[in-house]
Amino acid sequence: MNKLYAAAFLLSLSISTAIAQNKPKTDTVRQLQTVTVKGYLSEQPVINVPASVSVLGAKQLKLQPDNSFVTALNTVPGIRAEERSPGSYRLSIRGSLLRSPFGVRDVKVYFDEIPLTDAGGNTYLNALDIGNIRHIEILKGPDGSLFGANSGGVVLLNPVSRLDSNYLSAGVNGGSYGLFHQKISLQKATGNNRFNINQSYQNYDGYRQNSSMHRTYLQAGDAYQYAPASELRATVLYSDLDYQTPGGLNLAQMQANPRSARLPTATLPGAIDQKIRINTKMLLGGITNDAKLADGVRNVLAVFGNHVDFANPFITNYEQRDENTYGLRTYFEFAGKASENYNGKLNVGMEWQQTNSLISNYDNNKGEKGNVQKIDKINTNQHFFFARYAADIFKRLHAEAALSLNYYHYKFRNTSPLNEADFTDRDFSPQVMPRLALSYQITNDFIWRASVSRGYSTPTTAEVRPTNNIVNTGLQAQFGWNYETGFRLRNKDESMLLDASVFYYRINNAIVRQLNPNETEYYVNAGGTKQPGFELAFTDWLIRQNKTHFLRGLQFNTSVSVSRFNFREYNVSGNNYTGNRLTGVPREVVVSSLQAVFPQGFSAFVQHNYTSAIPLNDANTVYAPKYHLLQAKASWQHPFGKTRLEIYAGADNLLNQKYSLGNDLNAVGNRYYNPSAPRNYYAGVGVSL
Repeated sequence: MNKLYAAAFLLSLSISTAIAQNKPKTDTVRQLQTVTVKGYLSEQPVINVPASVSVLGAKQLKLQPDNSFVTALNTVPGIRAEERSPGSYRLSIRGSLLRSPFGVRDVKVYFDEIPLTDAGGNTYLNALDIGNIRHIEILKGPDGSLFGANSGGVVLLNPVSRLDSNYLSAGVNGGSYGLFHQKISLQKATGNNRFNINQSYQNYDGYRQNSSMHRTYLQAGDAYQYAPASELRATVLYSDLDYQTPGGLNLAQMQANPRSARLPTATLPGAIDQKIRINTKMLLGGITNDAKLADGVRNVLAVFGNHVDFANPFITNYEQRDENTYGLRTYFEFAGKASENYNGKLNVGMEWQQTNSLISNYDNNKGEKGNVQKIDKINTNQHFFFARYAADIFKRLHAEAALSLNYYHYKFRNTSPLNEADFTDRDFSPQVMPRLALSYQITNDFIWRASVSRGYSTPTTAEVRPTNNIVNTGLQAQFGWNYETGFRLRNKDESMLLDASVFYYRINNAIVRQLNPNETEYYVNAGGTKQPGFELAFTDWLIRQNKTHFLRGLQFNTSVSVSRFNFREYNVSGNNYTGNRLTGVPREVVVSSLQAVFPQGFSAFVQHNYTSAIPLNDANTVYAPKYHLLQAKASWQHPFGKTRLEIYAGADNLLNQKYSLGNDLNAVGNRYYNPSAPRNYYAGVGVSL
């Protein structure tokens, strides 16, 4: 299989070279826009960025189903997004799944300039609707020098179009297993003001028993340009997400009835009996001032806060969380006067967050709260200071040096049954996170890069106070060094781009999850991991976009992830897992697609995902088999004056693979599997003006 994909990639590269000699004249070609990133505090072309960064713009997102983040994110090498059941997301970058039974950990996520990740390390990514996200940047590997403690990476989400000042769009789609998704987006610019609002509703009955979900989402923002280079932005969003969780099956149960929810045992009830589900209500808001203070001096200041109500009736307990987060992020930019051979820029700033959590556990009486098991208050504070200097030398060499000083502290007290009067404090020693990076423009279209950075990730609130209801003050932060090099290659108009990198990440004190026989969890530090890997992203318009040929454009995309991740040291409970493969991480993932554009507004898109076998337990005795996912989408767009109508239809899992898009790792009772839907379909209509 690896040889097959290598041959296919080399063939596509040779075809693109041959076709490039015969491409249409420039007057029939739509000029492509240079891809830029803002993740490193100021906008710059991605080609020169000395880091592994990937961008999903509005056009790439539009090709994918807009009912979930999963398919779009999995087109990025090094990213693994999973959805064990509708609405139940997991997201990892370069193996950080190790710590995540569900949700997002060890990855920092921002919504515009506002952290979506709270001070306790939790991120409610599933509260968002990807249909209302127009731009995603993913910074892979540890990058705490600008974004605080993390060792996985950073995801930046933007709900506002950078290119269109005015638009109105509305759409609805439906499909197999009760899928229904409706959305409306409006952006209106008047004078110096730009207002946007996004609303959506999604419902899905689910393939399995006890797997329905629905989400109501409303997001609004306003930007006021009060000076030529200064803008004040306000953002608010509300999300109400409710989804059932079917639970894992063992192999025999999955083969007998993959649609079944978790079954009862002699000692424990099943998922349907206990009515297990998750409800998350989140209100988030913030104000950002992006101001030019003087020539070459800029300041960005964001003040934000959010409130979350979380409820999770589970097999063994009913958990409620009341969480409140508030904080600020600010940085200055000092740009020196550029000369012919030197241009420098300095950033200094800080971010501060406080999250106060009330976590309550009760008996679960068939979906209703019973007697109190335990109630704790945990207050978490995380703040850091950072500085970065970037310089362009002789218009060829780009050099960056960055440093952050990180602080982390939490305190807790039990209100039931002990009713403690005082908080117990746990302080972590301040940590320095440096990053050095270079990129060199060997030619105008071939750029080499290299970087070294330190990752540092503190335990999250869910790891400090896991489902065994014991606050683990002995859990330490994990840390390590990442070494990376790579290159980017483009043609003259960037219709072709090749981005390749190799890296080696060595983690110490790796945080790993353990399970008790009663299925409650706890976390330990497991020595370390070694994580060498290779990533490649390639895109090319094999037939350039034109207005004269029957085939108005043919674009090929592929991403390759090769992960040779192993436990370096791992001894726990008398078991030695040293040298074993990292649990939950496939060794190879290849995602390839073709987009064909035809006359009269017709287009077709086909995408294939190959994922190799995945170890499901630390002992590496059970593996999920490899799978091939094939999806397709056809659409027709037609203008009516200033209004554009789009009608589309698509299908997922066309090969009817039996697989789990999200397994329960190290599961008690060998209940590893969360079967995904077989071949399924969707269709929709959209209107924009």
